[in-house]
Amino acid sequence: MTASPSTLPSRWPVWLCWLAMVLDGFDLVVLGTVIPTLIKTGELGFDAVGATLVATISLVGVGLGALFIAPLSDRFGRRKLLVACVASFSIFTIAVVWSPNVAVFGALRLLAGLGLGACLPAALAYMNDYAPTGSAGRSTTRTMTGYHVGAVATAFLALMVIPDWRIMFIVGGVSGLVLVPFLWFKLPETLPAVRTADTEGATERTAFRDLAKKPYPLVAAAIAAASFMGLLLVYGLNTWLPQLMASAGYPVSAGLSLLLVLNLGAVAGLIMAGVLADRHGAKPVVLLWFGLSAVCLALLSIKVENAFLLNALVFVTGVFVFSSQVLVYAWVSQLFPARLRATALGFAAGVGRVGAIAGPAVTGGLVAAGTAYPWGFYVFAAAGALAVLALLAVPHAIATTRPARERVS
Repeated sequence: MTASPSTLPSRWPVWLCWLAMVLDGFDLVVLGTVIPTLIKTGELGFDAVGATLVATISLVGVGLGALFIAPLSDRFGRRKLLVACVASFSIFTIAVVWSPNVAVFGALRLLAGLGLGACLPAALAYMNDYAPTGSAGRSTTRTMTGYHVGAVATAFLALMVIPDWRIMFIVGGVSGLVLVPFLWFKLPETLPAVRTADTEGATERTAFRDLAKKPYPLVAAAIAAASFMGLLLVYGLNTWLPQLMASAGYPVSAGLSLLLVLNLGAVAGLIMAGVLADRHGAKPVVLLWFGLSAVCLALLSIKVENAFLLNALVFVTGVFVFSSQVLVYAWVSQLFPARLRATALGFAAGVGRVGAIAGPAVTGGLVAAGTAYPWGFYVFAAAGALAVLALLAVPHAIATTRPARERVS
């Protein structure tokens, strides 16, 4: 059993999980805001190849954290994991400021990513432990608005402080350290011993091999594939959009502004997508969202001279691209039982982080080759289309075939 929303002593869990996602949003775009400056100045030895390496190794850390650390919250509890992960992320993020070269910069980003990678699956699993029946879509998308509010705030901060890139990492790390004591003292645990009894010891035995048991293998594989494509889009765009726009002839300041607009669109899209998913089901909405993402990304390959139209197109692209990926997480929360929720979310997020690595790596290769615009947007549009194909393989009925004792009460 899980706690009922009506028995919560306060709104602390909602806000603290949301703030944990703000940190994830910071990490999502921080490299995208500082890479143009680092490449332009050559500071620490950065060039396009070095920037691609750092972006890639950062996401390796996040992926490993999602795959191997997040499932521990199904075994030991969400609260302890969130506290430890936010603390480690914050310390290593601040340490980036003292990097003497690209190699140390990348190593610290790797270590920060290990902690941060587990935060998203654990926080979403936490919120869905409390979600009333039929509200998984809204619960997930509401929490994930923090992800993009963090991205928007980071892009806005960059407009004020760049080219002083070190301030970006100081603000992100200090914000995490401020959050840690609130997580420790105000966040109740959601996995008491009673859940272990209810699932007959399943909590201790939870592992990725459980996803290979019927009826989950096809669902896990298809959703992981969609998550791969979704995070390829999210991280590819947020890491390289300013540079893509610079390659197209737009000024660097315009690229940073469009990054802000992109993530403002994401927040609007999340609010809309959660309501529609709970009303009409996650599958039709996520298929529509990924399909429209592909169309918008293809349109961005055309240079738009009118500033208003360009901002409008980027905003609409943000509406569909980022909420598409979050709807995948919402669907996972509906399809898997509580005892496997963080494990399934960690699997989807972890495999997705491979896409998050591929997005910046492929786009970075195109930047280095001088062909990033318009081919980067062609690659992104193809990823959206492939996500649609993957999700078509997931049947509607899976959510209703779970044993009654596994359902969240």
